[in-house]
Order: sequence, then C-alpha cells, then structure tokens
Amino acid sequence: MKPAISAAVLMLGIAGVATAAPPATAVGNIEAERYQSCLATAGREPALAVTEATKWLGAGGGVPARHCLALAYLAQQQYIPAALALEAAAHAAEAANDPHVGELWGQAGNAALAGSDANRALGYFTTALGTGVLGIDRAEVLIDRARAEVELKRDAGARTDLDEAVRLDPDSPYAWLLRATLARRDGDLKSAEASILEAGKRAPDDADVALEAGNIAVAQGNLSLARQAWSAAAAAAPGSPAAIAAGQALAANPEGSAPKP
Repeated sequence: MKPAISAAVLMLGIAGVATAAPPATAVGNIEAERYQSCLATAGREPALAVTEATKWLGAGGGVPARHCLALAYLAQQQYIPAALALEAAAHAAEAANDPHVGELWGQAGNAALAGSDANRALGYFTTALGTGVLGIDRAEVLIDRARAEVELKRDAGARTDLDEAVRLDPDSPYAWLLRATLARRDGDLKSAEASILEAGKRAPDDADVALEAGNIAVAQGNLSLARQAWSAAAAAAPGSPAAIAAGQALAANPEGSAPKP
C-alpha cells in the first residue's frame, strides 16, 4: 500500500494561495478597494470575478488584478489557468519591485501542482527560491518543491530539499512527514520511523501523520501497531483522504492476518 505523498500537504499549499495578503506595493485607495471588491466577488461568484478581473487588466490593472483573476480561477478549480495568472502576476511584481514576488511564484507552483503539472510547478518553486525575497518561509517552498520532485520521480532532489527544510524549520510536521514517506519508499525503515516520530511529536492528532505511521509499522511487520495508527487516522479526520486510506488499510490487514505492505 503506497498512497500519494499527502493530500493534506497539497491542500495546505493551495489554501495559502487563497488566503495570501494583497500582492501589491503601495496602491491607491481606489485600486485597493477594487482589489478587495474583486476578491469578495471571487468568493461568491468566481465566474463573474474572472470577467471583472479581465476587464480590469484591459484597463491597465497590474498585480492585484492578476492575483484576483488567479483566485477566481482557483475557486473554480481551474488550476492551470490560475497558475498562469499567478505567473503573470509574478512577472508584473518583478517589474514593480514588489516584495511579494517570491510568494507569487510559490503560489503559482502550488496551483500548477494541483493541476497535475509537476514540471511547471518545479520551475515555479525553483524560481521562488531564487528570488531571495520569498515573503514566506523558505522551508515551505522547499517542502513544496520536494512534492513536485516526488511526482517527477526525482527522489534524490526531494530528499535534499526536505533535509534542508527540516534544518531551517525543525518544527514543521509536514517536512518530517514527507521525509518519512520517502524513506519508507526507499526501504530505509529506520530513517522512516525516526522521521515519523518527529512528525508525530509536532502533529499528534494529524490523520496523514497517523496514516504514514501505520504504513511504516506494517512495512516493519508490526501489524498490531499499524492497525492502531490507522485506526487513529480514521478517527482523526472522518471522510478525509487519509481516513479513507486508513480504512482501506484496516480492511486489507485484518487482525491475525499477515501484514500487507
């Protein structure tokens, strides 16, 4: 049983796009009000917000207009159009010396990854890391880039990024979680166990952490411990992808059976 590397981490990145602060340098009150109005429309009627933001761009709207357009696409789960709008916003921010440029590249990467374009996402995350003005935690972008690298089967690069992420932010449970998953997939169960224990210390009630703890335990041949962890995952977030995967693992590994890694 080898589930994807954490739906929770993916959605965390996408949530960051939707809740970001206005990505603009000093804007006039009228433009700021228009941006806030566009965001409100994106939340209520995203299709209408796409129309409004597009008109705004035609009238010379800059980074705020492009960002609102991206969020409107994102609200409709049109992830690649959102990524392209965020890419355009990042380029505009670079031209305007906007300090949010790194954040915009990171948001574009998360949108591209949600749209299953890991190659595009990898480029965006690498650009974000190269800006030197991320506007967000560098460790978060390293974690995001590692997710893209895993999708592209570039595990060596992912391990390097996650090692640096836990060095920069040892309190990030998601860095430890992904590190544990990679180590398990590589058959390094000792490292996997050490990393998932660190994740568990920081997020003891997280369903994805519990799910991976069960996956590692069953790979070690400890079915009893695996079932305890999967049961905890199922109870922690009913209906979530992690809970569903945990339920499937429990069904596939009933008590008294031989472990099925």
